[in-house]
Amino acid sequence: MSTAQQGDKVKVHYKGTLDDGTEFDSSAGKDPIDFTIGEHKVIMGFEDGVVGLAIGEKKRVVIGPEDAYGPYLQDKVAQVPRTELPDDLDLKPGAILKGDTPDGPVMFLVTAVDGDQVTIDGNHPLAGKALTFELELVEVEKG
Repeated sequence: MSTAQQGDKVKVHYKGTLDDGTEFDSSAGKDPIDFTIGEHKVIMGFEDGVVGLAIGEKKRVVIGPEDAYGPYLQDKVAQVPRTELPDDLDLKPGAILKGDTPDGPVMFLVTAVDGDQVTIDGNHPLAGKALTFELELVEVEKG
């Protein structure tokens, strides 16, 4: 039986959890995710976990931050004066702000509002975290 290799287009069912067991994503009840191994459309550790699997085979992989969304970087957290943000924003912790930079669009999470100061965080929500995935290879199309 052939296994998934670099250049193959694959379909994978998955469940992603954090160290404390919290589920952050899953394909349950949805179509499996599909991607071509080697095109880096999914995080490196996820892609690497699929290589070598046969159709129907399941595997559990733990992916460190370096092969997922990178380390949590304190320099991506900033306090911004409220006056520097548009007046029509509903600023409260948990709000998502979108902006444009020369490198493309960015998103920030509002983590605190203290008087005239707003704390925003530009890290990916899963940055700095180890991710555990339960993978099941559903289909392989040889590349």
